[in-house]
Amino acid sequence: MPVPGPGYSITVRVEAPPSADAAGDLTTAVGRTGAVITAFDVVESHSDRIVVDITCNSLSADHAEDITEVLEALPGMHVRKVSDRTFLVHLGGKIEVNSKVALANRDDLSRAYTPGVARVCTAIAKNPDDARRLTVKRSSVAVLTDGSAVLGLGNIGPEAALPVMEGKAALFKKFAGVNAWPVCLDTQDTEEIIRAAELLAPVYGGINLEDIAAPRCFEIEARLREKLNIPVFHDDQHGTAIVVLGALRNALRVVDKDLSDCRVVVCGVGAAGSAIIRLLRKKDPADIIAVDIDGIVHSERQDADEHLRSIAEQTNAEERTGTLSDAVRGADVFIGVSAPNLLSEDDVAAMNDDAIVFALANPDPEVDPLVAQRHATVVATGRSDYPNQINNVLAFPGFFRGLLDAHAHDITDDMMLAASNAIADVVDGNDRVNASFIVPSVFDTTVAPAVADAVRRVAVSGESVTPAAHGGAAGGTVVGAVAPGFAELDEDADI
Repeated sequence: MPVPGPGYSITVRVEAPPSADAAGDLTTAVGRTGAVITAFDVVESHSDRIVVDITCNSLSADHAEDITEVLEALPGMHVRKVSDRTFLVHLGGKIEVNSKVALANRDDLSRAYTPGVARVCTAIAKNPDDARRLTVKRSSVAVLTDGSAVLGLGNIGPEAALPVMEGKAALFKKFAGVNAWPVCLDTQDTEEIIRAAELLAPVYGGINLEDIAAPRCFEIEARLREKLNIPVFHDDQHGTAIVVLGALRNALRVVDKDLSDCRVVVCGVGAAGSAIIRLLRKKDPADIIAVDIDGIVHSERQDADEHLRSIAEQTNAEERTGTLSDAVRGADVFIGVSAPNLLSEDDVAAMNDDAIVFALANPDPEVDPLVAQRHATVVATGRSDYPNQINNVLAFPGFFRGLLDAHAHDITDDMMLAASNAIADVVDGNDRVNASFIVPSVFDTTVAPAVADAVRRVAVSGESVTPAAHGGAAGGTVVGAVAPGFAELDEDADI
């Protein structure tokens, strides 16, 4: 199932004889390894040799080494060096700070810094709310982690988590103009994390919790929401849930089913699975069956902790028991946020007609998408090399943009449902939805403004989301509307 991709892209610089056959020998050798060549450039030419750069996508770091060894073994060839293009992207970090104001002369310095800045400091001291208008706080988010649950890598610590948090910050800026900064804490103590967030909160208009292990992440988010006057959002939970619900609404339209008639299986009850269940219940499905590593979650499970007991109370109305295979038999929807290769072809075949399968484990899903497509009508993954990629970047940039524009202090379920519907409407509202297109591309520039506008309107007016057919379309969501935060002018500034 895996295919060579840009995540393992390498450039190999090779010295070769100046013969007519050299280029063919090199490309043929690379092709035999299973790699995909994306560029072939001659960088030097001499009477006795040529030097070429071969850029190719490989399957893994080990595969990249195999390619190098194969090229080195060719008669007359010598590998000078190998560059990992992913590591090159990260050299020196992926983000930086730039000044928004000119600092060309003494006048500029007097206004931006001393002595003029003292007047602004005094104004904020008299009215702390002015910090939202007169500082970077108005458009800034802390991307906060303890490094305990990074991607699929587990507990790798704050330094190793930093490249992910940098990437998150870059996405905030790219898609929604939000200034985000990595805050990687050298502690995994709940009390210390909460206290650290409290201490840094004055700088930011919101906090995005990221890659903090369950169940600790639940308590941290809940307590910070109580303590702080800025919104706190755990993206691994709610960002995933928002995009999943948006995709599911459109998938249900494709198969012409109402959620109220559907049994949904959620495989994985950690941060993402718990949030999906919680938000999904707002749409009144016929039933939700939660499954973890030990099987179906039900009220009589002897190993159930407080978290599992809470899940059992919200799901499984018929008190089903058994394995994942038992859970999906006759189900309409499978949502996996768990681990690779848990669902067999027979399991998918045992689901109801016109089944929907969201196999979102990354990088390898719960079932091979090509296998799932033999029996399910709609299949989605978390991968970019298959249709229907469920990616949090569809949610969190615009979601925070809307919160910041509204000067919101907290987050509600209606905001998340509005964001979900806005994502769905980018496809559905333009009548483009089909089995291979239930969510927009992450590069669709209308998504973040639409999400921001939907969240801002709920935050400002308190309007709720009205359910409708196929899982509930938002009444009046404006697709592609530009949220105020995307403009330079602050309409509430009174200086």
